[in-house]
Amino acid sequence: MIVSLKWLRNYVDITMSAEDLGERLTMVGLEIEGIAPLHPSLGGVITARVDAVEKHPKADRLHLCGISDGRKSYRVVCGAPNVQEGKIVALALPGTRLPNGMTLEETRIRGELSQGMLCSQKELGLGEDASGIWLLDTETPVGVALEKALDIDDTIIDVSITPNRGDCLSMIGIAREVSAICGTPLRYPPVNVLENGPPVETLASVTIEDPVRCPRYAARAVRGITVGPSPAWLKKCLEAVGLRSINNIVDVTNFILMELGQPLHAFDYNRLHEHRIVVRCARGGERFTTLDGVERALHSDTLMICDGRGPVAVAGIMGGLDSEITAETKDVLIESAYFQPESIRRTGKKLGLRSESSYRFERGIDPEGVLRALDRAAQLMQEVGGGAIAAGRIDVYPEHFAAQELSLRVDRTNRYLGLRLSATEMAEILNRIEVRAETVDSGLVRVVPPSFRPDLTREVDLTEEIARLAGYDLIPVTYPKADVVTAPQDLHLASREEVKDLLKTAGYFEAISYSFVSQDSLVKLRLPQDDPRLRPIRLKNPLSEEQAVMRTSLLPGLLNAARYNFGHRNEDLRIFELSKVFLPREGESLPFEPHHLAGLAAGKRSPDLLYGGDAELDYTDVKGVTESVLGSFYPEKVEFAASDIPPYFDPFRAASVFVNGQKVGNVGRLHPGVEEAFDFKKPVYAFELDFDRMFELGAPRPLFRGLPKFPAVARDMALVVGVELNVREPLEFILSQGESLLESIEVFDIYQNPQFGEGKKSLGYRLVYRAPDRSLTDEEVNEVHGRLVGGVLDTFGVTLR
Repeated sequence: MIVSLKWLRNYVDITMSAEDLGERLTMVGLEIEGIAPLHPSLGGVITARVDAVEKHPKADRLHLCGISDGRKSYRVVCGAPNVQEGKIVALALPGTRLPNGMTLEETRIRGELSQGMLCSQKELGLGEDASGIWLLDTETPVGVALEKALDIDDTIIDVSITPNRGDCLSMIGIAREVSAICGTPLRYPPVNVLENGPPVETLASVTIEDPVRCPRYAARAVRGITVGPSPAWLKKCLEAVGLRSINNIVDVTNFILMELGQPLHAFDYNRLHEHRIVVRCARGGERFTTLDGVERALHSDTLMICDGRGPVAVAGIMGGLDSEITAETKDVLIESAYFQPESIRRTGKKLGLRSESSYRFERGIDPEGVLRALDRAAQLMQEVGGGAIAAGRIDVYPEHFAAQELSLRVDRTNRYLGLRLSATEMAEILNRIEVRAETVDSGLVRVVPPSFRPDLTREVDLTEEIARLAGYDLIPVTYPKADVVTAPQDLHLASREEVKDLLKTAGYFEAISYSFVSQDSLVKLRLPQDDPRLRPIRLKNPLSEEQAVMRTSLLPGLLNAARYNFGHRNEDLRIFELSKVFLPREGESLPFEPHHLAGLAAGKRSPDLLYGGDAELDYTDVKGVTESVLGSFYPEKVEFAASDIPPYFDPFRAASVFVNGQKVGNVGRLHPGVEEAFDFKKPVYAFELDFDRMFELGAPRPLFRGLPKFPAVARDMALVVGVELNVREPLEFILSQGESLLESIEVFDIYQNPQFGEGKKSLGYRLVYRAPDRSLTDEEVNEVHGRLVGGVLDTFGVTLR
């Protein structure tokens, strides 16, 4: 919004400088983007009299002019053909920067001194006449600044208006804010309509077919006007805010737009078919040529202003060529209306069309200000163009504006702002911006927002008005009070990070693969057709078939990463990933998203050793890593069993992992068919664990365990058993006896020898005994150990080696 201070002073007395006013406006929420003189290039231009004109001795077309400003004389070389003695001219002194960017200096032209420049209108940016120097009125005083002599000295303030403050898109709106700042009264322009024509109802009619998009439409008729140039005062006002003068009638509508913020439109009355207005939405296939000469295809929700035959304007945005004001116009129908902001915004976007009018309608104008603007326009048109104003006005207003009543709680507002204002002070602040407020009691103010402030709908909106008008600088600086507490620990996250650190310590690198995989990569896992993991969530718009479905296993991503590494000669590989998989749920659109942990290992066991590092990884390596991971959860019981092994593992070199009797994953070598499908040339070992289930089954972490005070005693047990006996069975039997002195048991040897006989093998177990309160004697240990060994021999029918 461009504001002319000279124009603004017609409505309010300003008691401070432009710079101070700009600062105060910013502090009440109207950001100032710039303050500048209207004509910055006229700072060094004064009025002067031509006292003498002589021929230039060295140039036929140049003159030597003696110029006087009443106090000082100047010598100027001038080539204008119309320079004459006794004329009042515009003299640009040395140092003046003209609108074309040239800076004047005292210089010599053909050997003669020139102390300035006599300017034309075009050279000063004040007109288009460049045929000669500007000859001012003979009554113009000399020796004064040109802009003061012409009464065009003005200061322009560029105000940035937020979308909710449509009321400030006018001189009156800004004047209302200045009135509240300066404490001076607001003066509305006088409206005195001389109705000397026939009743308007006999001349025109208005019909609103869409009262939602057009809640109000008013009109007046002025007959017998004369279209011509606008008077100087009107031109100056419009040019000061950046609008071009067109003619007196159109200029009046633009003047009202900037003065009151009410967009108007003037129709050539005699070009309106049937002399009637119909407000309706466009019909299918309808086209319309706007004032800019562009033919536009209309949409079914485009609100149009029509006459008896068809559209004459796009409502609230732009008029049409067929009804515009021309030099031949004699009768005018003035439109003043209120249109639904959403409708205007939508239409403007669809048509790619914006105007000063639509800019205001989109933000909401004053529905109760429609008639004031209409009467003001009719009055001014009669003043600048003559004619007779028809008696009365057409005002179609189906549903009148209903003012909303709000309550402002004094205590709540003071607590919110940190102020100590009374109810009377709050009411006085609101009344300064024409918000009707009255105190009910010391704790409550009853408020009725005016129609030009549709943004005031809640108590907090009134609180904001109090804050900005009382002054943000009055609000005390306070610091928020908050209790600084440690956020509760996310045990699941902490556990994930611990497992990652453990695997990195074991020489594994963390991989992060896409959550999207190909369907083919899941098929390569040799899953049965009825496996739900072969029915993943499919993406609607995949980037490629390689990323077409949500992964149901972490293995495809790791296997593709392994293939890439092998292809780049990185054959000693240890990688893992701990992330979510997306398992479909029957009858639900969203999948189940548990955290899984998977890892791959291949190549040498110790690739970095200088000597003796040729041993290859095998099942025991990945099993050991898996045991370390499981140990971080402190489970009560961990088992590895050669049962329920998934088809992508080698059934002879893999095991299922159980924690407290529940399966949590698998470990072992990949099935040769999977290795072949992924083009692996060497054995690849993997582990796959359900992290969420392990987390649920884990025991609380022991915070402290004291070092033993008494020594342990170890005894070995070597058995000769049948090859079909699982190593785990004797171990579990011993643990099941619940012997209190038994601290631990481990397998230290598995051995086969023909001396044992066919189908036999040797299993070696080491049992460690310890008492927490004394040193054990050999007799005590031998008695317990013998009992346990005897139980194993009897239970499994085996012998000691």
